[in-house]
Amino acid sequence: MTDTIDYVPPKVWTWAKPSGGHFASINRPIAGPTHDKALPVGRHPLQLYSLGTPNGIKVTVMLEELLALGHTGAEYDAWLINIGEGDQFGSGFVAINPNSKIPALLDRSGPEPIRVFESGSILLYLAEKFGAFLPEDIAGRTEALNWLFWQMGSAPYLGGGFGHFYSYAPTKIEYAIDRFAMEVKRQLDVLDRRLAESAYLAGDDYTIADIAVFPWYGGLIKGWQYDAAEFLSVQDYKNVQRWAEAVYARPAVKRGRMVNRVRGEPAEQVRERHDASDFDGKG
Repeated sequence: MTDTIDYVPPKVWTWAKPSGGHFASINRPIAGPTHDKALPVGRHPLQLYSLGTPNGIKVTVMLEELLALGHTGAEYDAWLINIGEGDQFGSGFVAINPNSKIPALLDRSGPEPIRVFESGSILLYLAEKFGAFLPEDIAGRTEALNWLFWQMGSAPYLGGGFGHFYSYAPTKIEYAIDRFAMEVKRQLDVLDRRLAESAYLAGDDYTIADIAVFPWYGGLIKGWQYDAAEFLSVQDYKNVQRWAEAVYARPAVKRGRMVNRVRGEPAEQVRERHDASDFDGKG
């Protein structure tokens, strides 16, 4: 990898060498499966194929919240997709998500299975399916969707931008870290100003907007993301701090964070979830 200021891009880029860095073994410029592998199927209506990253946590938190409300149709099997080993490029996974990214959901509750991919789409699908965590009035619904789509558009700057260059890139590049640190701090300020006006992102009620934003920005505030809390002075965002504590206090959030988790304390990991009893003795 060339990372000096003298680098001049070629007229036509070609995939001539590994990209280097944390994800070098799975980065490639083409889509589609690399191998045949059928996905397992459990006994519940909803089959989730995921990993306990922020995007995966969004969906497991949503499912646990639905179950906490008594929606038995939200029972699910959560199967581990190890992206470091390339599970997302198996033919079965690609059939559900042609973009080969977690999470991916298969709803088998109807006459024909429905595939749902992209975490924001999954949250919206589940909210509409069960009539929960999305306001019914047009103004409230739109505000919740505003912040849901804000997260989908903003988080790549936090993850693929700041997180990559601060934590994962093979070399530390001052320009890249400064560029994305500036943007992430601007985003935290956007959230802080909004949360000075209301308890939750869409207003007085907890919605899919909070479920989407918390794993990324709440995780950053709580010190879980990239070990960057001190670097980004997250203590300065008092309203985001208050909101993150309120969201994290929810039992369903704590359960959802455990599902498909492969790092941290063993007591906080439920590598695969097939029944509520899988949480027994955890946390």
